[in-house]
Amino acid sequence: MTHFTFISIIFGVLVGYFFFPESLSSTIDTLMSYSLHILLFGVGIDLGRKNSLLKQLKNLGIKVLLVPFGVIIGTLFGSIVAGFLIKLPLHESLAIGSGFGWYSLSAIIITKSYNVEIGTLAFMTNLIRELLTIGLIPILAKKLSPISVIAPGGATTMDTTLPLIQKATDPQITVIAFVNGIVLSALVPILVSFFIQKM
Repeated sequence: MTHFTFISIIFGVLVGYFFFPESLSSTIDTLMSYSLHILLFGVGIDLGRKNSLLKQLKNLGIKVLLVPFGVIIGTLFGSIVAGFLIKLPLHESLAIGSGFGWYSLSAIIITKSYNVEIGTLAFMTNLIRELLTIGLIPILAKKLSPISVIAPGGATTMDTTLPLIQKATDPQITVIAFVNGIVLSALVPILVSFFIQKM
């Protein structure tokens, strides 16, 4: 599955670069959006069939928020270290990391309110995070623990990486991943806007 995913991405890049006409770019965006909604609909049906799932989630209670909290702390700490290594100012590295994998939104916020160079870096950094997550999910699920697959996905665990998490883990982890994605997605515009202003 992992190999097929990466082959699909590479094949898509080649087709997009060499063969796909620019005039159809809006069509592919629409197609991707519909495809993602169909995938999420399928995940929802599968979760709905698990009668005990909501009860399990209710039993977890507020503890379910520990996962996004941990992802936030880990991401920001990693951003500080990476920023130090490549000599980025603290506010820039924290703003880039606060995209949590949501490359389109974080890049737009930074580009509009700060500058194009850091916006582009935010785009590439968060895009690479999502691509790495696609490859890491099945590996982490087998080698570590199922819940470890949530951290690399960041905000994407509520949409693009959710079907992969559902396939590699179990319904309870899938629901926790969805909650994690919702929390982080809500925080992206707040934290990115906050950090990109010089503290």
